[in-house]
Amino acid sequence: MATLLETNGERMTGGIGEALDGADLCIAFSQSGPGVIDPRWVQKMARDAIVLACANPVPEIWPWEALAAGARIVATGRSDFPNQVNNSLVFPGVFRGALDTRAQSITDEMAMAAAEELAACGAALGLRDDRILASMGDDHVTARVAAATAVMAQRQGVARLALTEDAAYRQAMAAIEAAHRGTQALCRDGVIATTTP
Repeated sequence: MATLLETNGERMTGGIGEALDGADLCIAFSQSGPGVIDPRWVQKMARDAIVLACANPVPEIWPWEALAAGARIVATGRSDFPNQVNNSLVFPGVFRGALDTRAQSITDEMAMAAAEELAACGAALGLRDDRILASMGDDHVTARVAAATAVMAQRQGVARLALTEDAAYRQAMAAIEAAHRGTQALCRDGVIATTTP
């Protein structure tokens, strides 16, 4: 029998503004903004509130508006603002770990292992309000996520190849470096344009 999860235990009514009143955290993956989340609503959130406005290409509220309204931490789905929270932070590593172990599927536990490794990478950098996660531009993070995914695939019994965590990390780094060399060669040869017309 399926477990019923209560998402509105307080029986709140109204809209976004009412839902944010006194809230510690706003997680928004809705429609592209700006203006979906009003700064006045953020002002009514709890002290040191966190706003994850992750719609792309434009977040539900601009980061500077949320900060000016009193949010302590603001993240978006974009890489050109601090605190990118986006599936692109884990997908390359999850796929690499699954491919390198020839995993038959990607389990929830593999996804959780990837998320936990990403969080550990961020913590190792030293967390700040404007840096709650590691950047997707760090190849070592991708390789660490790949290794964590590969290890969990083996624990879950979905991997067809066995790799130690260290071997999975080294194999992922080798694949990433090879991809970079290939891309650089294609750019150098003019196959991939490096500037826009």
